[in-house]
Amino acid sequence: MSYICFKNVSKSFNRIPVIKSADFSVEKGEICGFIGRNGSGKTVIFKLMTGLLLPDSGTVTINGKDYSSKGRFYDSIGVMIETPGFIPHYTGLKNLKILNSMSSSPVSVSEICALMRRLGLDPKNRCPVKTYSLGMRQKLGIIQAVMNLPELLVLDEPMNSLDTESVKEIRKLFTELNKIGTTIVIASHISEDIEALCTRTFRIDNAVVTEVKAEAETV
Repeated sequence: MSYICFKNVSKSFNRIPVIKSADFSVEKGEICGFIGRNGSGKTVIFKLMTGLLLPDSGTVTINGKDYSSKGRFYDSIGVMIETPGFIPHYTGLKNLKILNSMSSSPVSVSEICALMRRLGLDPKNRCPVKTYSLGMRQKLGIIQAVMNLPELLVLDEPMNSLDTESVKEIRKLFTELNKIGTTIVIASHISEDIEALCTRTFRIDNAVVTEVKAEAETV
């Protein structure tokens, strides 16, 4: 049984199809990439996968359970879709502590601080998140997605606004998480991210999702 399974999934907005009859699966423990031009539907696929959107037709199952119905969310999931949202007048650490307290598997504050330092953020920084650069916000978004060691990570353009060294460290972090069993789905316009991380790749074009053969994989 596939870990994530889309069966005949379609989604339209204002009668314009964004996803048409998507049939694909992701196996547990894989890192799968999703590519396509801006506006092709990558974010919509991820929102359908996480329960943030419901399909017009078809089913989305994760670990054998149907998450196509309203109000159902996978228990162990880390999500970073579009611009990370935080309480702007709180510090980065305070935001993470609040999110951690809401998790079914909270970690220690020292573990959060260690992860912040690893990605180049100072947990002692008293500046509110509203003063953070785009790159700092992006790193904070990655930390909130991974800090509780979810079974599934859904990451939409996680490397946006990051410098080369940060990208290398975050790729290493994702690889480490995958080695301990985390399934990862990632969308990136950076071909090196897909090539370095992914075992399989799917392309979204004209609302259709197809698997890309390894020898033809380009972004």
